[in-house]
Amino acid sequence: MIKTIDVEICGQRYAVQGEAGEDYVKRLAGYVDEQMRELSKSMKTATMSKLAVLAAINITHQLFQAERMREEGDADINRRATNLMKSIEEHLQIVGH
Repeated sequence: MIKTIDVEICGQRYAVQGEAGEDYVKRLAGYVDEQMRELSKSMKTATMSKLAVLAAINITHQLFQAERMREEGDADINRRATNLMKSIEEHLQIVGH
């Protein structure tokens, strides 16, 4: 069921519509708010749209880093599983003879 949730980001109120829970949407908005406020501290003059674009780039960078780390973790798990299977097979061949 689609519902409307009011959030505040950098002092501006937004009505967000969707099916996600209110706590989750507020958590997302809080994260965006935090990112934009951090950026605004380091910029003397910045429009809301510029802050929003820079925050979106930073958040996307964080997402890409997390995806890369997950992929590296998956590759490491696959490598370890392959090595474990080889070790088990070698052990079974030694025991079987």
